[in-house]
Amino acid sequence: MTIDVMFPYYGDVKMMKAAVQSVLDQEYRDFVLTIVDDGFPDDSLPAYFKALTEADDRVRYFKNEVNLGANANYRKCLSLIEHDYVVIMGADDLMLPNYLSVVQAGFAGQDVDIIQPGVDVIDENGTVYEPMGDRVKSYLRRRLVGESASAVVKGEPLAASLLTGDWLYFPSLAWRSDAIKRHSFREQYDVVQDLALATDIIMSGGKMLVLAETCFLYRRHRESDSSVRALDGRRFAEERAFFDECVKDFRKLGWERAATAASRHASSRLHALTLLPQVARRRMWGGMRKLTAHALTR
Repeated sequence: MTIDVMFPYYGDVKMMKAAVQSVLDQEYRDFVLTIVDDGFPDDSLPAYFKALTEADDRVRYFKNEVNLGANANYRKCLSLIEHDYVVIMGADDLMLPNYLSVVQAGFAGQDVDIIQPGVDVIDENGTVYEPMGDRVKSYLRRRLVGESASAVVKGEPLAASLLTGDWLYFPSLAWRSDAIKRHSFREQYDVVQDLALATDIIMSGGKMLVLAETCFLYRRHRESDSSVRALDGRRFAEERAFFDECVKDFRKLGWERAATAASRHASSRLHALTLLPQVARRRMWGGMRKLTAHALTR
């Protein structure tokens, strides 16, 4: 089983190199690493990428002629998939050496479309920690699957859980290629495109395998694109538009429980509420108004 590891890249060079090395250090060796460079300006990169491809024929490198932005670069990655299973790696995250072994075994043992393995969260310095938001994610995941080492979930229960609070870690997910290519990323989203994709697959009958075994390190740092968009309110405007779409889509399927979860979007509103002190300290009054409205209205 060959696994495509798609690697959309734009950002910190040091973290990118560590992420690439974590892929190359996998115990499971049957993979193809495809780097899609969205034009990050650094003169050292051409020589680095050239050396990578010359040293290992499993590494492919593409550079976009113009900067596409995150969503379009993700979609370009999907167009380059060649094998039956795929991971869309984060350029500042780290695979533990067992990651590909874990997801390969998962796909070999279960007929599923998505695998969410166990994840630890790290900060900018690589230290494992668990912010409040990630504790909530852990709680929501356990509320659905319990303490099981392996659980297959699908349909309305999965959709309702994820729309109560998104407990997925997108870069750690492994996907069945035909499912992810059939649905792709919705072009109108820049923050929730991953949850939208998973939701589309779930609504079409897709199944998810949730594993307890930790094999991935997800980096959470304050200056990420999604963090900046959260403070000025753009993230929550996008989330609200997505939730409104989900309410309509779920009701067409007769999924009233999931529609209610999307309508309430409790975790998203709580997230906005927790950011208000930070927005006030920065005197981002426009963001303050938007976050308050999102937190207090349904």
